[in-house]
Amino acid sequence: MKWDTAIKDYKSYLRIERGLSENTIISYQRDLKKLTLYLNAYDIPPTPLSITKEDVKEFVYTIAKEVQPRSQARIISGLKGFFNYLIFEDYRKDNPLDLIESPKTGRKLPDTLSTEEIDSLIAAIDLSSPLGERNRAMLETLYSCGLRVSELITLKLSDLYFEEGFINVIGKGDKQRFVPISTHTQKYIEIYRTEIRTHIPIQPESVDILFLNRRGRGLTRAMIFTIIKDLTIKANISKNISPHTFRHSFATHLLQNGADLRSIQQMLGHESITTTEIYMHLDREDLAAAMQQFHPRGNQLKDPF
Repeated sequence: MKWDTAIKDYKSYLRIERGLSENTIISYQRDLKKLTLYLNAYDIPPTPLSITKEDVKEFVYTIAKEVQPRSQARIISGLKGFFNYLIFEDYRKDNPLDLIESPKTGRKLPDTLSTEEIDSLIAAIDLSSPLGERNRAMLETLYSCGLRVSELITLKLSDLYFEEGFINVIGKGDKQRFVPISTHTQKYIEIYRTEIRTHIPIQPESVDILFLNRRGRGLTRAMIFTIIKDLTIKANISKNISPHTFRHSFATHLLQNGADLRSIQQMLGHESITTTEIYMHLDREDLAAAMQQFHPRGNQLKDPF
């Protein structure tokens, strides 16, 4: 079996059986390409079925000199998944990365915005422009529903269930979830939809897409990043802010105000609760306050003697 054939089959497996997004599949493919380029550069002949632990170990040592520990860990994890697939399909009996440990990277806590900073960003929007009403509705939706940027730009009119107080979100792997939406956010979406969107010359392929550009087509991820970066400068906020910052802030503020982690997991669309636990970065005062409020012995913490 040649590398090109194995990688092509693996991509089909990830897309059809695992239901992974195209961006995730491209990332896996890119890491496998690094391995094949290394083998070609050093004139190492093994195929996907004959490559040994020693071959892979040398590759890992080589990339360790070129990329950061977080990238190393991602590459090792991706390669392990590829060889596990070959074992699953009975092409191999062993995984050459079984004894290779990923570098310790620590857990990078995401940046979050305070409610005041979010208000400042939204206040920086120029509402004298039709695009301003759209941008306000988009930012309110990002923050109040905790959406990924890909979920925001693909949100459809037919996904809005305002009478029930929910929106239907299509997340990673085309998985569907219903997320509550506040009347506050509904109001801004309705302003945009009835006063701005109706005057846009909408292209046939974008008739059901909620947020459109001035030419009547759906927005791109890059456009959303640019809008937020521009507003960050206007609001004089020095943090490194992206669309995902609103998602982190959504989860953090819910947690700080008493929401349980399982509910947050469902709203974010995380498969595993451990993914959601990254938002457990409350400071010690928050934890102490929670203990005092909710534990039967909590009030004894203040004066134990």
